[in-house]
Amino acid sequence: MKSLLLLLFSLFGVEPMLAQSIRFAFVTDTHVGAPATAVEDLQRTVNDINAQTDLDFAVFTGDVTDFGSDEEFQIAKRILDGLNKKWYIFPGNHDTKWSENGCNSFRKVFGAERFSFTVGHYRFIGCGSGPNMRMAPGLVAREDVLWLRSEVEKLKGSDQPVIFMNHYPLDDSLENWYLLIDELKKTNVQAAFCGHGHANRELDFEGIPGTMGRSNLRAKDEVGGYNIVTMQNDTMTFAERTPGVGTKAVWRTIVLKNHEFSQQTATKFPRPDYKMNAQYASVKPVWAQQDSSDIGAGIVESDGLCLYPNTNGQLVALATATGEVRWRFATGGKVYSTPAVRKNRVVVASTDGTIYCLDKRSGSLLWKQETGKPIVASPVIDRNTIFIGSSEGKFRALSLADGAVKWTFSGVKGFVESVPVVDKNRVYFGSWGSSLYALNKKTGDSVWRWTNGKLRNFSPAACVPVLVKNRLFIQTPDRTVTAIDAETGREIWKTNQHKGFESMGVSADRSLIYVKCMQDSVWAIPTNSADGRGAWFVNCYYGYEISPGPLTERDGLLYVPTDEGALYTIDRRNRRLLWSHKLSNAMLNRVWPLKNRQVLVTTMDGKVALLRAN
Repeated sequence: MKSLLLLLFSLFGVEPMLAQSIRFAFVTDTHVGAPATAVEDLQRTVNDINAQTDLDFAVFTGDVTDFGSDEEFQIAKRILDGLNKKWYIFPGNHDTKWSENGCNSFRKVFGAERFSFTVGHYRFIGCGSGPNMRMAPGLVAREDVLWLRSEVEKLKGSDQPVIFMNHYPLDDSLENWYLLIDELKKTNVQAAFCGHGHANRELDFEGIPGTMGRSNLRAKDEVGGYNIVTMQNDTMTFAERTPGVGTKAVWRTIVLKNHEFSQQTATKFPRPDYKMNAQYASVKPVWAQQDSSDIGAGIVESDGLCLYPNTNGQLVALATATGEVRWRFATGGKVYSTPAVRKNRVVVASTDGTIYCLDKRSGSLLWKQETGKPIVASPVIDRNTIFIGSSEGKFRALSLADGAVKWTFSGVKGFVESVPVVDKNRVYFGSWGSSLYALNKKTGDSVWRWTNGKLRNFSPAACVPVLVKNRLFIQTPDRTVTAIDAETGREIWKTNQHKGFESMGVSADRSLIYVKCMQDSVWAIPTNSADGRGAWFVNCYYGYEISPGPLTERDGLLYVPTDEGALYTIDRRNRRLLWSHKLSNAMLNRVWPLKNRQVLVTTMDGKVALLRAN
């Protein structure tokens, strides 16, 4: 009978009404791990959901944990396993940005990191959003964009109504919002959910009714909360629920209908602006490619080959001149490690817990060293020794010849993400434990440890340190640049004048450090400065900026990567912006300048290109 009624409705062009209601719990931003009440807040919500017999299922829309650690995931999973109803979940930026496991554990612990299912005649589709591993605005992974396209393709020719869910709002706070919206508008999408903002809000995503849910955390209240969503007839309502107390009045009502987006051919809504490419028309790609996954680390070049990793778990070698693929090497996990090259050997680490050494010419495996824990750090090669950190509280020195462990330092607080630097006597690196370490590079013994004494989010972990003579320079997320005596660990000076985040670099002649400010400008500070005062700056007009990609100088040109896919190039001699070029709307990784004003670039959403300024 139900099928017959649906057929009759379809024949007469009438939208069928839901006589039987759908009711579910909409929970977001549980942040297990911080604050101290988060676990109690989540457990109370689970108990409350279990007590309601008329709820069909529950959805958890990201920021399940606060720091994305394995321990936090396990705690959250233990609590959620107590639900007596079906539940669906995906990650948010807090689950992926500070991921000691390289964005692998969420799927392993929870079984999936996206969902699609049907209840009644509605199709629910949801996926998470990063950024993954690198500080930047929100970004849906390339793999998830392609997955959404496949889900949309399955609905082709169908009028099945769609409810979409993501952690971020579908606006320009999400770098590739337009890709998701353009796909969703090919369907009968009727509503979209998000978290991230920690407050109940009515939103509109280019005509798609949007709803942000409050955080499950109690904040300043005695008890946290979530939302009860009810779908009946042609209406969806949202009512905030206080666990153990009751449900408040409906605060949001959406009329569910076919907006007929598929019939709209033109858009009146904003899209990323590429006007700078016309302004600096002399800068063009020699070649450009699109990878099928994200690229979360830098590209390097050696002897006509350029090499980059991707989150498909591969290290890819291209011909520098043409961009043609020369070889691919597959690991067992996502790769966020920038490879290091010495002669014909390439070293890279994977989140499968293994350090690999490959033949540069063929990509064949020479040796591997298994550590048992994911690695998101990058190696540095000093003569015949490899130095690299990991996610298990360890830092290692390995033989380049065969991968044998020369020594292991086991006193690292937090996990290591960045690239170490080396001088004649010591190796230096930071960690997500608010610490910077100096070790004897021959023995691995601790020489000194520096800490800014702040929360782990402000750690000297993502910045690539700069070492000049006996001074080590770091930039931390508390908007501070610090100069440290490399021999003793003593602070020489500290300044927050320049308001940078994590991105810095050094001039080719080692006389200046460069600080990328969070708003528009790049400052140059003399490396022999007594107080950190800047010598000069250039306003690039790049806007608000938080990506950690280091600045690189070659042949008098300073290359400045940004979080919206644009590369800015400063003429050091004339202290002015020379040109800029936008490749994507996602974060640029560490770039690799070549001679003749050419530069290799990669973006987090998987674009690879060789740019040339004529």
